[in-house]
Amino acid sequence: QVQLVESGGGLVQAGGSLRLSCAASGSISNINYMGWYRQALGKQRELVATIIRGDNTNYADSVKGRFSISRDNAKNTGYLQMNSLKPEDTAVYYCHVRYFGYDYWGQGTQVTVSS
Repeated sequence: QVQLVESGGGLVQAGGSLRLSCAASGSISNINYMGWYRQALGKQRELVATIIRGDNTNYADSVKGRFSISRDNAKNTGYLQMNSLKPEDTAVYYCHVRYFGYDYWGQGTQVTVSS
């Protein structure tokens, strides 16, 4: 069983920064695929960023140049550094891991950006 726990969300003013963490526990190690998604109120969940095999990263156009995804395999933890936050970044952010063909999701962490 694999559990993902996100943390680091909160309320921040526009232009500020937050760093989200996703800690994986259970029968999991050397995660090759991790992604961050977000879902704003009344909208569909959307992909924010992915990291594959440690150095292959991809970002949604809306966050390119502002967000950075990384991971620390020694800690089984992934991160999403979010800079220059905008009110439109307000959403619940979810961590996603694909491991041996199975998809795992965290419970989500709220990020609210005030104008």
